[in-house]
Amino acid sequence: MDSRQQLIMLPGPTNVSDRVMRAMLGPIINHRGDAFRELYKGVLEKTRRLFQTEGEVVVLSSSGTGGVEAAVWNIIRPGDVAVVPVFGEFSTRLAETVEMAGGRAVRVSSDFGKVPAFDQLKAAMEAQGSFKALFLVHNETSTGVAAPYVEEAAKLAREHGAFAVIDAISSLGGYAIPVDRWGVDVCITGSQKCVAAPPGLALLSVSQRAVEFMKKSPPKTRYFELPRYLEYGAKGETPFTPALPLYYALDEALEELLEEGLSKRVERHDRMSALIYEGLAGQGLKAVAEKSVRSKTVIASFYPAGVDDAKFRKALAHERGVVIAGGFGPFAGKVFRVGCMGQINEEMVETTLKAIGETMANFPH
Repeated sequence: MDSRQQLIMLPGPTNVSDRVMRAMLGPIINHRGDAFRELYKGVLEKTRRLFQTEGEVVVLSSSGTGGVEAAVWNIIRPGDVAVVPVFGEFSTRLAETVEMAGGRAVRVSSDFGKVPAFDQLKAAMEAQGSFKALFLVHNETSTGVAAPYVEEAAKLAREHGAFAVIDAISSLGGYAIPVDRWGVDVCITGSQKCVAAPPGLALLSVSQRAVEFMKKSPPKTRYFELPRYLEYGAKGETPFTPALPLYYALDEALEELLEEGLSKRVERHDRMSALIYEGLAGQGLKAVAEKSVRSKTVIASFYPAGVDDAKFRKALAHERGVVIAGGFGPFAGKVFRVGCMGQINEEMVETTLKAIGETMANFPH
């Protein structure tokens, strides 16, 4: 099947509306001129509404990983201690990034497919006494697991005088994370997930106390120096050349999201993920995550014994036109993952479930 006709049910990048795709055809303009300033100021205001913040926001021309790296390098200084729940590939990488920045990552670990208990996290913080930051992956894309205690964890970190940094790359927009109300100092998301824009942009919210720290102690990075972005953003510019077509697309995708309403988009993700879990269970497939911590934006399911992952996904894409993802790390070859993000609707869910069922029927198990 022609790739242009495929239904992209990955955990990002996800399907993008024709309206957003057309927005990328906007003209090349001077990124130091009035037209870009108007565009960028509008993008920043819409981004604030996504994060539900009155504070600062930044848009980086980078992947979500760039956004996470920016958060780490702007907060961590050599010798700093950070508490990092580790329960999948991306939270593992987050702990490693803290260490690359010269910090010490105190890992609060659980088996992949589970989430460290809140009491474990609390005990780790109390054992440290003083520490620089909590770095928490809200939605572990590699396992389809969501930490259910973002608000409580952020509050606990602040009670210890630490920054609360939340990786919400694969969840914000499918979940509501009101960063001001919850006391989140830095929150990161990516354009290609629940926002339903093309890949290539990272969006961050930054609290005032985090801004003050970064200005007093500038990070040793040029491209990801967040105070520089805030300085330029105040006049409607970026410090470095922006990925202009992606900014056009992001502006339109955020407009779509706000027209629908954030609460309605979140509710739609609730309904669609419930349909996917129910449909896969009806086919005798077992979810990776326990019900209490199941993600509603990334659904991970075990294969029946004997089903070859690569062959199954290839058949699903080429014969049924539905593209899904495989597993990471210890789940490689054992798990498939379905994205439930952005434009997701009943027709997409029905098509995906039907395709999985019909393809699985052709594999002995």
